[in-house]
Amino acid sequence: MDSLSQIALGAAVSIAVFRRRQPLWKSALLGAIAGTLPDLDVLVQFDDPISEMTRHRAESHGLFYLTLACWPLAWLWRAIAGAQTSFRRCWWAIFAILITHPLLDTLTIYGTQLAQPFSDRPFGTGSVFVIDVFYTLPLLIGLVLALRRQSLRSNDWMLALSTLYLGFGLLAQQHVKTIALQQLPANTDPTSVLVTATPFNTQVWQVLVLGPTQFHEGFYALADGGEPIVWRSWPRDQVLLQQWQQNPHIAQLTRFSQQYVVLTDTPQALLLADLRMGLAPNYSFHFAFRRETDGRLQPPCQLSSTAQQGQIGIALRWLYQRASGQQTTAFYNPQADTATALQQAAQQPCQGNEKQPQTTG
Repeated sequence: MDSLSQIALGAAVSIAVFRRRQPLWKSALLGAIAGTLPDLDVLVQFDDPISEMTRHRAESHGLFYLTLACWPLAWLWRAIAGAQTSFRRCWWAIFAILITHPLLDTLTIYGTQLAQPFSDRPFGTGSVFVIDVFYTLPLLIGLVLALRRQSLRSNDWMLALSTLYLGFGLLAQQHVKTIALQQLPANTDPTSVLVTATPFNTQVWQVLVLGPTQFHEGFYALADGGEPIVWRSWPRDQVLLQQWQQNPHIAQLTRFSQQYVVLTDTPQALLLADLRMGLAPNYSFHFAFRRETDGRLQPPCQLSSTAQQGQIGIALRWLYQRASGQQTTAFYNPQADTATALQQAAQQPCQGNEKQPQTTG
């Protein structure tokens, strides 16, 4: 999740654990600081943007490492805050703050490596978007009321409400997946269906279905009331993807995204995109392997987004319309020229191999 959500969650959890054993502002301060510690991995430099992406939320989000970190952090906080709070209470507070951070991240689709160092498998349900005001706002309200009124109950109730919202997202996701499985495009495997929350809400859901030669993209809103999903199809060359699995970067992203990638061959470059985030052909993580004059591939670079402010406004209006149950496809054009779109993507400027900003929190 985004940094503000993690700060708010850490502060709320800290107050809930410490209760009145120390001033509430101290508990909130500890939670805000400790709640952001796992995301400091963005300061670690890697050689290429694909490694930047796949190594985010790795060791610093591993439950094993975070548990080990609880002892020195608890000792440090007790030394700073004073001896009025027991070491045991400090340890449990630090533990709860640190562990809830990656667990919350796991509910997004990005991929969080909870089992480090024993496994680098990324976990991600996609039941909530990385930024969702309906989750964060109750936490902030609870914190403000708790600090202004010295009211533990305000913090407790709002923490519970935000957690219930996450539970609602999981239930809504399963509901939409059940509907999607009943409307699959022809010649597709039911095991290749991915349902994820769209930006800023849990009312409109994106559905991805992998096929042998295509991938299909559709949307379903909870207000649709059983209306059929309108599918848009894009080419997906699995043979080409298999041919290039010897390239470590392509294999790395394919494994990280659990096969939800598309590799496209254009005259200028090989284009590799993570299908789980963004809309074709404008993905949040879209990489180009430019060709040298002798045909060899250059190292990957991340393509700059072509989204403009006007497009963002159209997208937000479309989300509102779909959340209201309006069957509109204004946000995307099902009849778009696929070849032209991919050619334009291949010509996008690269951000370079410098450290890429993480957009997923």
